[in-house]
Amino acid sequence: MGFICGFTIATGAAARLLSGYDSYGNICGQKNVKVEGIANSGLDLTQKKYVFFLDPCNIDLVHQKIKSLALCVSACPRKELKTLADVQKFAETNGSTLCSYELLPSEYTTDPRAAKLCPKYPVPESAPIPFFHRCAPVNISCYAKFAEALITFVSDSSVLHRLISGVMTSKEIIMGLCLLSLVLSMILMVIIRYISRVLVWILTILVILGSLGGTGVLWWLYAKERMSASTVETQIAKENLQALLIYAISATVFTVILLLIMLIMRKRVALTIALFHVAGKVFIHLPLLVFQPFWTFFVLILFWTYWTTVLLFLGTTGNPVPNEEGFVEFRMTGPLKYMWWYHVVGLIWISEFILACQQMTVAGAVVTYYFTREKRNLPFTPILASVNRLVCYHLGTVAKGSFIITLVKIPRMILMYIHTQLKGKENACARCMLKACICCLWCLEKCLTYLNQNAYTATAINSTNFCTSAKDAFVILVENALRVAAINTVGDFMLFLGKVLIVCSTGLAGIMLLNYQRDYTTWVLPLIIVCLFAFLVAHCFLSIYEMVVDVLFLCFAIDTKYNDGSPGREFYMDKVLMEFVENSRKSMREAGRGGGAEGRELKPMASGASSS
Repeated sequence: MGFICGFTIATGAAARLLSGYDSYGNICGQKNVKVEGIANSGLDLTQKKYVFFLDPCNIDLVHQKIKSLALCVSACPRKELKTLADVQKFAETNGSTLCSYELLPSEYTTDPRAAKLCPKYPVPESAPIPFFHRCAPVNISCYAKFAEALITFVSDSSVLHRLISGVMTSKEIIMGLCLLSLVLSMILMVIIRYISRVLVWILTILVILGSLGGTGVLWWLYAKERMSASTVETQIAKENLQALLIYAISATVFTVILLLIMLIMRKRVALTIALFHVAGKVFIHLPLLVFQPFWTFFVLILFWTYWTTVLLFLGTTGNPVPNEEGFVEFRMTGPLKYMWWYHVVGLIWISEFILACQQMTVAGAVVTYYFTREKRNLPFTPILASVNRLVCYHLGTVAKGSFIITLVKIPRMILMYIHTQLKGKENACARCMLKACICCLWCLEKCLTYLNQNAYTATAINSTNFCTSAKDAFVILVENALRVAAINTVGDFMLFLGKVLIVCSTGLAGIMLLNYQRDYTTWVLPLIIVCLFAFLVAHCFLSIYEMVVDVLFLCFAIDTKYNDGSPGREFYMDKVLMEFVENSRKSMREAGRGGGAEGRELKPMASGASSS
């Protein structure tokens, strides 16, 4: 990817993108080389630094470009020019010729070629785009056709203006509500720790009561419908009665299965509660974990900005080639024209790599916390120590794990693209097969992502390579399958409700505050912005919480497998988890059977062992 970036800059693509070029292949603001077969190429345009389009509003949506002759000019028209005489006066006054190079300003109103070689009038008021030296119309209504493809209500410009004015007028409220969502997320993380036991059981009871109540209502409706159907025999009544019977039977089966699952997993729910309680303590000892999503997001934004810039460079890379209209286009030939494919692969891989670095950093810090018996002996900054270990020892592990996810993502994206292109053309069988393949790849990607996260934890514990760590993590997860299911269902459901709670609370506060504003008509867009930001913040915070719980669970499973609390094999776990072990010693002994199996045991990291 570094070679691709260097190649685009060396071939002049960066200069063409930033400085702009005209329809004859000349880069604005510099001397140019003659292009064979193009009359107006090779000009000295040192004084003409801006690209001006004769018809800037003529946009080709299919090929995503402006269908207009482009020229280099010394200044953009800062006011509307209604006639050719105004264009001529502007050229004489400002020295900026807006017609093609072969016409002199004195010929604008007399030469018959002026209708084709001069801009379409009225020429809209325009201003240069910062850093890109293109003259863009100030009035956005010029791009109504382009915007129509993105916003359906753009034809009613008053609606758009009201929405924009709503955002601008309520910007202080929007910022305040975004800050509120940030505070609510932090408060919720503290609350979950202290009321995790009550919260989990309340949710469990509500789910059970909801299932029983729904099943009872369906059977009651079926009985009532059957009594009324005996007096009125119609086809519709029979169909309704049959549908109610099917619904009632399905609900009964679902409720019975749910009750059985709850019965089997009741003790595992207690483990989920204990892990959530310990996760709260982790955030107290490692407060920098809270800011981990922000650093990751910042790095992703930097990389995406770089990637987009290089992609734009690639769009202007190549050799100048005359097109059918007699103008110049830059096209790459040979194998180099496929460079953007590699660039897309790099986007997926490096994005996954950055996210994996976050997972490895969190795993390393939590593992250090777990395997340090005396918490006062923790390193000053476990997060920075984890980052240091990642950079020094585990970048290859993270690169391999993220590459495996990339190998699954790329075929799925290709299949999705094929499905989109063939929409309405393929038969039902082909459509079904495509969707089935996409679904299977999606499921495989999710499973691999979960396995990767646990592999990073095993790497943080044992400092082994990716494949060994993945194997060790997979064995532990299989041995604790029911616990994993309980944590992922109950825990994820709790965190999802937490996200909903934060979004609803922020939205309600937004409605109450925005309702007192009378300066604008519509506040739908400000409310949507606030709710989206609240969900994003809640997701960032609670996803880190979920990640910490998963790491703690793997540490706990390894701890209980290789230690039993006896002298010389003391547990590393927190007191809350020890209470859980004592309360379910018999079941834990059955779950941990085979702890002395053959093979290499997973051992704590050096930092944890030394501090013990």
